[in-house]
Amino acid sequence: MLQVKTANDKTWQVDIQKDAILLNDSPFNWDIAPLGNNTYHIIHNYKSYTAEFVQADYQAKAFTFKINGNTHTVSVKDQFDLLLDKLGMSNANAQKVNDVKAPMPGLILEIKVKPGQEVKKGDPIMILEAMKMENILKSPGDGVVKEIKVAVKQNVEKNQVLILF
Repeated sequence: MLQVKTANDKTWQVDIQKDAILLNDSPFNWDIAPLGNNTYHIIHNYKSYTAEFVQADYQAKAFTFKINGNTHTVSVKDQFDLLLDKLGMSNANAQKVNDVKAPMPGLILEIKVKPGQEVKKGDPIMILEAMKMENILKSPGDGVVKEIKVAVKQNVEKNQVLILF
């Protein structure tokens, strides 16, 4: 059982069985034929559609299609995602960044962000010199810089808070 949701919050329950596809517990009858790379011709309820698979984000379980020239993005939840939702653990994989701490003692060489700046996971935020080596500290998740607690040429200790989000 899958739950498919569109960007405008339209939701369907899809059950793929050995000999049929059920859409909201009703049989979904269609005819599909490949036209080319990621492009298909679909006939459903005597109407013809051209569908192109555009993009997949497997981490977010989001898929983008172009159907008759209109782009549609859907998110998909499988039985395990639905169970996590039911248990109140749907954001278990989301990583909320509250702060960045110094991984080792060292000297701040450069600060690459400013308060109010939005950062994505993996963006370089600071350069820390430790044992005569430059270490690029990267954001562990998405967030907005709230406050920078250190300055350039400042010595820091291990686990000292450097940036607040």
